[in-house]
Amino acid sequence: MPKALIITFFAYITFFFSVLPVYSSEDSETKEGPTDFIMHHVQDSHEWHFATIGHTHVTLPLPVIIYEIGSGLKFYMSSDFVDEHHNKVEVDGYFIDEHDHIASSDPSRSFFDISITKNVLTLFISVILLFVVFLSTASKYKKDPLKAPTGIQSFMEPIILFVRDEIARPTIGEKKYEKFMPYLLSVFFFIWFNNLMGLLPGAANLTGNIAVTMTLALFTFIITTFSGTKSYWKHIFNTPGVPWWLKLPVPLMPFVEFIGVLTKPFSLMVRLFANITAGHIIIMSLIALVFIFQSWTVGIVSVLFGLFMMMIELLVAFIQAFVFTLLSAIYFGLATEDHEHEPEVSQQKELEEISA
Repeated sequence: MPKALIITFFAYITFFFSVLPVYSSEDSETKEGPTDFIMHHVQDSHEWHFATIGHTHVTLPLPVIIYEIGSGLKFYMSSDFVDEHHNKVEVDGYFIDEHDHIASSDPSRSFFDISITKNVLTLFISVILLFVVFLSTASKYKKDPLKAPTGIQSFMEPIILFVRDEIARPTIGEKKYEKFMPYLLSVFFFIWFNNLMGLLPGAANLTGNIAVTMTLALFTFIITTFSGTKSYWKHIFNTPGVPWWLKLPVPLMPFVEFIGVLTKPFSLMVRLFANITAGHIIIMSLIALVFIFQSWTVGIVSVLFGLFMMMIELLVAFIQAFVFTLLSAIYFGLATEDHEHEPEVSQQKELEEISA
């Protein structure tokens, strides 16, 4: 625990000083407001900004790839769209607007932006990291399954067993949980790793991007839909125990149940996006207080509260991965649960009560 506190403290201080010049070095005409400062670090970008030293921006330019209908692919670098003073310029009629989106000065142009943005690059990095971790862990099990785990294997094994024994087995069932384990492990570690990576200085807010959380929720929805048994769909479109006038002639109850099927992935998407983004905004807001009040006393309080929030975010990073995986497992369990004998059992109980 003391080591974790020390690491978190230095990570927060590094993060604090890495964003400090971005806010304070701009002149009075171009100085960002608190909202711009916060959103700049939460949103996606076509360049990876690390720090600003004086008036020098330390950035990593990223590829800008545009597919224009009728002209094909066009390749640029994000550094092509700014001059030596970091002012935005046009290239072949394209420019990066104030929301960091590729736009064209010609409204009649039709194109698709398939650039490697900050979030996309982070996605590639996290996937490579997951491959390295999982493949190295699997190779050790193949060499000697009975050997006591060491190194990264000793770190991964308790978490894998936790996902299996505390999430998959109780919610899906002993007979059917194994086929869902690859997805549950993948989504758990993907969310957890990216949540932690998002807390590093200068890192991207990948799991705070609604397109990423929507894709993860869509995978859960597709697996649930195609895993649904006959009795699962029967309970949705012909719910047993419901009066006939709620199903015919107006299918009110089936409509409500079908809306419930669609709201489940929507809640998964919004929950992860909102919690991760809110955490980043709170930390950036605490940092912005220093420059708003320009007081060292506020700075001390801001750093202490920011450190506390960083510790909370470490916990939230795990909790959000756990909640998303748990709810996905619950949906899989509901879809694969066998309800065929439930009406017979309930009728038998009613006969027994009547006879008694």
